[in-house]
Amino acid sequence: MSVVKILCLLLITCYLSEGKKIRGSRASVTAAVERGILGVKEPYVSSSVFRLFLGDEDTCTLDPLQLHTLASCGFNSSNPLIIITHGWSVDGMMESWVLKMATILKSNLVDVNVVITDWLSLAHQHYPIAVQGTRTVGKDIAHLLESLQREYQYPVRKAHLIGYSLGAHISGFAGSFLQGSDKIGRITGLDPAGPLFEGMSPTDRLSPDDAEFVDAIHTFTHERLGLSVGIKQAVAHYDFYPNGGDFQPGCDFHNVYEHISEYGIHGFGQTVKCAHERSVHLFMDSLLNKDKQSMAYRCSDNSAFVRGICLDCRKNRCNTLGYNIKKIRTVRSKKLYLKTRSRMPYKLYHYQFRIQFVNQTERTKPSLTISLQGTRDESGDLIITIDEGIYGNTTFTFLITLDKDLGELMMLKLRWEASNLWKNMWTRMKNIFPWGNQGSKPQLMLGKISVKAGETQDRTSFCAMNNDGQQIEVSQDKVFVRCKKEDPTLRRRKYNRKVEMN
Repeated sequence: MSVVKILCLLLITCYLSEGKKIRGSRASVTAAVERGILGVKEPYVSSSVFRLFLGDEDTCTLDPLQLHTLASCGFNSSNPLIIITHGWSVDGMMESWVLKMATILKSNLVDVNVVITDWLSLAHQHYPIAVQGTRTVGKDIAHLLESLQREYQYPVRKAHLIGYSLGAHISGFAGSFLQGSDKIGRITGLDPAGPLFEGMSPTDRLSPDDAEFVDAIHTFTHERLGLSVGIKQAVAHYDFYPNGGDFQPGCDFHNVYEHISEYGIHGFGQTVKCAHERSVHLFMDSLLNKDKQSMAYRCSDNSAFVRGICLDCRKNRCNTLGYNIKKIRTVRSKKLYLKTRSRMPYKLYHYQFRIQFVNQTERTKPSLTISLQGTRDESGDLIITIDEGIYGNTTFTFLITLDKDLGELMMLKLRWEASNLWKNMWTRMKNIFPWGNQGSKPQLMLGKISVKAGETQDRTSFCAMNNDGQQIEVSQDKVFVRCKKEDPTLRRRKYNRKVEMN
């Protein structure tokens, strides 16, 4: 019976809301006709409140109808403008990150106007209704920018819109509603909302057409019942997918106690929105930790990225996540991937390992323990399991990430632990052929070994330290060092000899 009541209430609500729409539209048409007859143009009335951030928690309300309030609030037309727009609000309160981001922007950039869009009156509605209000808020922002352009000759290309969740699409609508040929300089979408936007046409969501440059950070695209909190599809010139974009480290429910200790009673809510809001903190991190900028790499998808085949920076295949991104317009959206830590600073250093196995006669799934030593630090033991197994001549590539910069790579230690199946097989072979060499052990024959550092793009080749070959026995620790660089003169001789032979 309760389900029936709920359905009835929903139907009544929809009916009343549709009635309001019809009555509202008729009233607006009548009013428009009357204005047309009287020749009176009413001033634009904004549904949003714009507040210029002054510092700490102080703000000054701007009135688009009375532009002298900009001067009285301290707006400086010589400085760039950043407009922060929040997302859907469950409790009708401004999210704490908004003032925090405004403070970070103001303190780090100094000569900048930071404006906060307050659209809580529309955001504090049921989600579908809040979605309907996003275009209205987008128009409000567009009107503010046009007023600045008209009254102050303020170029809209100096504006940078930062929108979170629904605020990302609002920022996109603001760009599409602007009159004239000039475009907003930059829009940053922080985990743009997914429900009712996923799969929509570019005109119905944030898109690269909405500004001269658009970037987006996707952090919560994990799908449940066909929906994800953040949008999966690319919506920008550069779309970043930290940790694959579907979920973020440190955001599991077993972290709830940690969040409660940090945020108090709001800790549970913080756990729920942790991955969604991670986009905000990643952006703030790029301003707070300028010496630890997170680098991301273009790749077809996350599965290819974790295999370590996408650490190339040629032809703008990599870029910096956050405020300091290289603003390069592209014809098609570029998807970039990276790994991050669970806490600020989020930066991790990416290394691509490439190991060639030669003449492997028996298929095996080796477990390798690897450690790297560089001029600045060492990695410690890293355990790599080759689940797909190796057989014949195989080159295996994989990605590892570290929270420290090793510097120039100098030495590689490698240990092979054979699987129990392999050990049992070897034991049986020794029992069958007792006359064999009892001292010998199973071996892996290694070919080329190289490591590429994503951040520096330096590739280092490793050779056996004692020139005793590239084979490694089970449970043996083997040390490899940087291969000696070939003499350029010798390299030229080899090249010329090859040309003569052809």
